[in-house]
Order: sequence, then C-alpha cells, then structure tokens
Amino acid sequence: MEETPQHCLSRLPDNSALKQQELPAHRLYFTARRVLFVFFTTGIFCLCMGIILILSARSTQEIEINYTRICANCAKLRENASNFDKECTCSIPFYLSGKMMGNVYMYYKLYGFYQNLYRYVRSRSNRQLVGKDVKAVEDCAPFKMSDNKTPIVPCGAIANSMFNDTIILSHNINSSVQIKVPMLKSGLTWWTDKYVKFQNPSSKNLADEFRGTTKPPNWPKPIYDLDKKDPRNNGFLNDDFIVWMRAAAFPTFKKLYGRLNRTHHFIEGLPAGNYSFNITYNFPVTRFQGEKSVVLSTLTWCGGNSLFLGLAYTVTGAITWLASFAMMAIHIILKNKQMSFFHQ
Repeated sequence: MEETPQHCLSRLPDNSALKQQELPAHRLYFTARRVLFVFFTTGIFCLCMGIILILSARSTQEIEINYTRICANCAKLRENASNFDKECTCSIPFYLSGKMMGNVYMYYKLYGFYQNLYRYVRSRSNRQLVGKDVKAVEDCAPFKMSDNKTPIVPCGAIANSMFNDTIILSHNINSSVQIKVPMLKSGLTWWTDKYVKFQNPSSKNLADEFRGTTKPPNWPKPIYDLDKKDPRNNGFLNDDFIVWMRAAAFPTFKKLYGRLNRTHHFIEGLPAGNYSFNITYNFPVTRFQGEKSVVLSTLTWCGGNSLFLGLAYTVTGAITWLASFAMMAIHIILKNKQMSFFHQ
C-alpha cells in the first residue's frame, strides 16, 4: 500500500465537525397553515398601520404660499447679478381661517432645484466643516479659491448656493396693530449634524480663526457673521447653514426655516386671523425655471402631512392579503385533488 505524500496530507482540512461539514443541520418545514397565518398577520398589521398613518397625516394643518410670481419684481431684479447689493422686499398678506394648535414650523420649499447631482453633492470639504483645517479646499471645485487665490470658507457648490431669503411672519391684529410672530432659529438640525459633523475652530474669536480666507461668491457676509448675537449659532454651527448642507434627494423639497416660540399671544399656537409674510428676496429661481414657497405646518408623532408612508403600508397590506387568498385557494385545490386521488 502506497503512503500518501506528506505535502498532500498538509492540504487536508482539519478533522473537525465544521471543516468536515458534519455539523448537525435542521431542515425548516413550513406547513400551509403556518405560511398563511404569517401572510394574513402581516397583511392585517400593514393595513392597520397604513390607516393609522393616513389618519395621522390628515390631522396636520398646513398652509403653503408660492411667492415666485407674487414677488415678480424682485425676481426680475435678482436675474441680473450686478444687482446683488440692491435690497428688494415684498409683502404677502393671507388669512388663516382656523387656529394652528401646538407647535408650528416654518419651511421654505423649492421646486426644480436639483441638490442630488453628483458633482454638486461632492463639492464640499468635510475637514473644513469640522473645524480641523479651514483652508482645506481640495474637494470644493469649482468654488475653491477666489480670483486672487484666497481660500473660500465655506467652500463648494452646496455652500455657495445656500438659501438666503429672509422671511418674517407678522400677525395683523387689526388695521393699525401688527405684531411680529416670534420664530426660533435654533433647534432646527439633527443632533449628529450639530455636534458631530459640523464644528467651529477652537478659537473663541472666529474672525481671527478665519483670517486669510474669503466668503463664497454668492454670500453677502462671511461665515463668522451669520449670527453675531448667539455664538452657539454662528460659523459652521449656524442652523440655517447646517440645514442647507444636508442635500435633498428630490428636486422638490422643503427645509426647516424656523419654529414658533410659544409665548404671549402664541402660547397655544397661531390664532386664526390676518397674517402677512414680509420677504427680503435674495435667492433667484427664475433662471432655472424654479419656484419657491413658504410653508407653515404642524406635526404629529409620525411627521408632517405626507401620505406616502401610510399609502405604502396600505398597499403592502392589500397585496399581502391578496397573495394570502391566492395561496389559500391554490392550497385548497391541490388538497382536493390529492384527496380524490387517494379515494380512487
């Protein structure tokens, strides 16, 4: 009997249950009753959840005012880049027929603005945004340097195109009395964005820390002047800036602009009555056939008034139930055929 060469023995797997594929195995066996039970239960759950989500979304209150054409004079002024230093404002009166109870949120909504383009999304510097190196602009083309080769802060296409309209909501109590609705500009961001993805340089004086840099071409003021009154909302930690830097997936989107400060006349929410939006028009949209709106909305435990999630659950539940009835019918037919065969 020939001996097995030593080099062949070295290639053999270890004599263990795992490597010799001798582990105990369990073969799953699904009966028709168990499968149908799982499908019917899943269908009921999805249908109930879909109905709850739809009813919850219907209970929200929302008002949207498109001011693209209402502020047509300002839009025309902004089409010419040479008018960047000219201020243009417009007032939009509206009537709130019912009280908006609870927390009220203000959004700006853009139509036809594509934040999901690959080059646009990649045009940013994360090293700069976390405060490690404010002059790290390598990934920010085409907005890396100014004409005199000064690093741009914040650099990149996303930062340069930041929404910069100023929106003030006023409550007209009567023909002569008008009060400004208090809106909070903090607490608008995700926790991870505010405290992880965005950080200011360590210096207490931001102006000194950003010396030797310049603002983006479309910005009226530098990053360290976004909110001088509140150091916690200034620089890279500015809530409006952080909200804009989270790129939207679709060309029509809305982003949080402010939330109601529930004090004095607005403890319970926004009372019914006459209101007006006073808008300082800065953000041009007519050049790319876009539109913009301002939205007031309340929220529920599952979000805003979008019906997508509720409809998705409802459709999934309905399809699951149809599949359950189809499988049950097939099972009964096959079972009857099997019984008749045995009787024969």
